[in-house]
Amino acid sequence: MRMPAPDDSCSPAAQALRSALQRQDLFTPHQVASRRWPIGCVSLEITQRCNLDCSLCYLSEHSEAVQDFPLEEIYRRIDMIAAQYGANCDVQVSGGDPTLRDHAELELIVRRIVSRGMRASLFTNGILASRELLQRLRQAGLTDVAFHVDMTQQRKGYTNEAELNALRLEYIDRARGLGLSVFFNTTIHEANLADVPALVYFFALHSDVVRLASFQMQAATGRGLLGARPGQLTQQRMMALIEQGAGTALNWDALLGGHPQCNRYATALVLGKQDSLQLHDLFADADFIARAMRETAHVVVPRHSPWRAAWAFASAVLVRPRLAGTGVLWAFKLLWQLRTQLWKITQAPPRKISYFIHNFMDASELVPERIETCVFMAAGPTGLVPMCEFNAQRDAHLLRPLTLADGQTWQPLREGHAATLRSDAQGHVNYPIKYLKGRSRVKAVQQRQARSAREPS
Repeated sequence: MRMPAPDDSCSPAAQALRSALQRQDLFTPHQVASRRWPIGCVSLEITQRCNLDCSLCYLSEHSEAVQDFPLEEIYRRIDMIAAQYGANCDVQVSGGDPTLRDHAELELIVRRIVSRGMRASLFTNGILASRELLQRLRQAGLTDVAFHVDMTQQRKGYTNEAELNALRLEYIDRARGLGLSVFFNTTIHEANLADVPALVYFFALHSDVVRLASFQMQAATGRGLLGARPGQLTQQRMMALIEQGAGTALNWDALLGGHPQCNRYATALVLGKQDSLQLHDLFADADFIARAMRETAHVVVPRHSPWRAAWAFASAVLVRPRLAGTGVLWAFKLLWQLRTQLWKITQAPPRKISYFIHNFMDASELVPERIETCVFMAAGPTGLVPMCEFNAQRDAHLLRPLTLADGQTWQPLREGHAATLRSDAQGHVNYPIKYLKGRSRVKAVQQRQARSAREPS
């Protein structure tokens, strides 16, 4: 179903996205892109360095040899995001791992984002994200922290996803009570696909702190070792496994964020605790949810406080008599469905958790229709680029010299490594091993072992 033409109040950025969605018949009543926001989020990479070597990684094989972008350039990109998408845009402070950057500079970057009226989120593997650092960043205006934890990271001492829950709990406790909205990112591949239901339950169990669990599907991009995903890892399979872990069917079509092959989103109400935990689909009445989202698109929801967020949304509904009437009916239906479970409120306050599936594309198989309607952008040196396209062309963005405000040219590669840009016939770079991760590091180690084996003892 195609919606009416955009109104005059639609920003140029939102209008461009809306037009792309309309061309593909994706601007349905359930589409939130270009209604509630002109873009879903923008990734702002402030370093290319990382303290892990993941078997699935979007970073380039050159990344460890790339210097941190000057603070001046980071500020310029923040201002570029604000000019394009305006206030309340979500900016992911990412990398590499952003906590490897000087922490005083990291704090300044968050303050710059907030000063432009946008929301700042920290995307980190958590290793250096101490409670003290999170407190400092929260005081600087940080809204969210997203911890990425899974077996692709090859963390020492952990042999499966269940064992990693101890680390997830440690990170949850670090952020508890700081007024941050806490997310968890998990890369899903063949080896941990069967662990999805247990992870879904784990995040629901800790939904007093965890607001969103994002599952990112394997893609052949970057320096990782695993490459293309297996045939059984599909979006439909992911939705089924999440529902299995939630113990209930979830409506993945109530709200659409951009192209449905890229992003799927569902939300559940959580009642009880431990063995009595029960989840209920909050989007079961898809038409009401979509209508409420459309008619309250102007409402800014404070994500750091679920109760303030609920009140902001409810207040916006209540001042619209027709929508409020539908909302009362929706609430009555929900309470009736929960009538045998309401006693669980005595065990723990009701809470909400959202599940998100992000279906990244392989670098060699970008789909133009999905690129055109992308709602996840990356801030590059020359503009804002769809994330999958940015990953596929990462070196073209990373290795470009920058002209600073004083006219000086800044070279991205660390001193003495410009000549190592050459690759061998298999595409592996020729840096010293300390600058290698992923495929090139594996090859370098193998070559070193082969030389050692040939040398006489």
